[in-house]
Amino acid sequence: MDLFFSIPAFIVLSPVFILITFLLFISNKGQPFFFQKRPGINNKIFTIIKYKTMNDREDENGELLPDSERMTTVGSFIRKSSLDEMPQLINVIKGDMSLVGPRPLLPEYLSRYSAFQIRRHEVRPGITGWAQVNGRNAVSWNQKFEYDVWYVDNISLSLDIKIIFMTILAVFKSQGINSATSVTMERFKG
Repeated sequence: MDLFFSIPAFIVLSPVFILITFLLFISNKGQPFFFQKRPGINNKIFTIIKYKTMNDREDENGELLPDSERMTTVGSFIRKSSLDEMPQLINVIKGDMSLVGPRPLLPEYLSRYSAFQIRRHEVRPGITGWAQVNGRNAVSWNQKFEYDVWYVDNISLSLDIKIIFMTILAVFKSQGINSATSVTMERFKG
């Protein structure tokens, strides 16, 4: 089902993909994409592809500035409209991800998970998921993991279809994009 939907979606959205790539190429000095290692099903590491919505500005000590200061104007719009996730269709086509599943987090979190939390890796990670349609970055880490494991225990085609429709509504309403204290989610400390 992932291939059945993601390949046509990628083809249909290719003009948008090209336009956004061009805009971010200009905005980010030739770097429209963001590549990062993430754990997938059974903790297998893969490289996620996203649009780069923040620049690489650093402070006087060579440390990256806070996310809110690095977010570009174009990047802010792309993030708000969730278009930054579009390149992940390539991850779905490659088999690294699914359209629906727990969002892939950072590999450094693997050692911090409880036995309950690590269960989120029993299925492929998704572009969208149950946690995303129930608060995205506006819910706590504990609540996210509750949603992720609930999804693992209740996975079905009808649930995936429901999540896709809820995602479309959430994108149009721009819900849960930022956490309470940041333009992105705070790091998980375990």
